[in-house]
Amino acid sequence: MSYPPPTYLGDDGEVTARFRPVDTPPELPLAHGAASYLATGATTDGRFGLYRWDMGAEAGGAEPHFHRTISESFFVLSGTVQLFDGTSWRPSGPGDFAHVPEGGVHGFRNESGEAASLLILFAPGAPREAYFEGLADLAEGRWTPDPRGVAGVPRRARQHLRGAAQIT
Repeated sequence: MSYPPPTYLGDDGEVTARFRPVDTPPELPLAHGAASYLATGATTDGRFGLYRWDMGAEAGGAEPHFHRTISESFFVLSGTVQLFDGTSWRPSGPGDFAHVPEGGVHGFRNESGEAASLLILFAPGAPREAYFEGLADLAEGRWTPDPRGVAGVPRRARQHLRGAAQIT
């Protein structure tokens, strides 16, 4: 593997770095946690997206699914998170990491009864924010969609459920 072709052709570099202080409020406050959009596909020119997902002590997470067009990686910051590797749920703690290429079945959840936090990296940087915001609105009762509309949500987000409920 080699470096990709240059995308910046200048001689002196530019002042374009983005800094996000630790005390920046999360973009998606949840009743039992929060999601912080550290870098979105829009801010990285579609190269990647990076979120911090803070989960409260209540059980919750993503059921097994796969993506056709993006890879997803998980890095546990704190607590115990169950990571699904396509075969089984693995208890994962601070420093544990999982990378899931396109098509790989995966999921994550917190069943520990204690708060947990992880970083979620996806590449390329797809527009995932509206999907997560819609799920939060649904889970917290701010949105009650027509049942026919719910069935299309994963498809529009390019998220495919595993098994009988699979969306093709």
